[in-house]
Amino acid sequence: MPDRPTLPRLRAAVQECRGCELYRDATQGVMGDGDPDADLVLLGEQPGDQEDRAGAPFVGPAGHVLDDALADAGIAPERVFRTNVVKHFRWSGTREKRRIHHSPKQQHVAACRPWLDAELRLLRPQGVVLLGGTAGKALYGASFKVGECRGRRLAWPEDRPVDAPPAWVLATTHPSAVLRARDQRQETYDGLVADLRLAVGWLSR
Repeated sequence: MPDRPTLPRLRAAVQECRGCELYRDATQGVMGDGDPDADLVLLGEQPGDQEDRAGAPFVGPAGHVLDDALADAGIAPERVFRTNVVKHFRWSGTREKRRIHHSPKQQHVAACRPWLDAELRLLRPQGVVLLGGTAGKALYGASFKVGECRGRRLAWPEDRPVDAPPAWVLATTHPSAVLRARDQRQETYDGLVADLRLAVGWLSR
């Protein structure tokens, strides 16, 4: 961890992270990206196959869904900061040359906590949107469930000290859930957009 972290220094330093075994099979560490002065931070699970290759978060299929949902909710995609709780891609096996996502374990989330905390201390958003259960558990503990917290204005957790705590946190589904929904894809997408519209309303207060 750099002595005086900045976002560029964190991106460089994470390439040397050996806090867990995930670095061995990943192409690179992937820190957050976007507007460092953004009012809204989007927090997901981990980089995927395309993110691991590109070195940037949310550039694959789920990222395209997220960009569409942001635009439909009235949020300029370039005006947010995107990041993940885990900074290396965990995968198992391949399908048509694409490495198959394998959800990170709690030990991986814990190993990445210093990187996420350092990132969040450099950002001063009004709000944070949790994209999926892994992000929620990383902030609020193992008992967190998206379904129970979705649509509620959550307080920033006291055990994540930052200089300027976000005014609120909102939980919603990960955009990859839209891709997996198949028969209910439009309904799942509409739910994501509706949650993001809540964030728009809270940002304007």
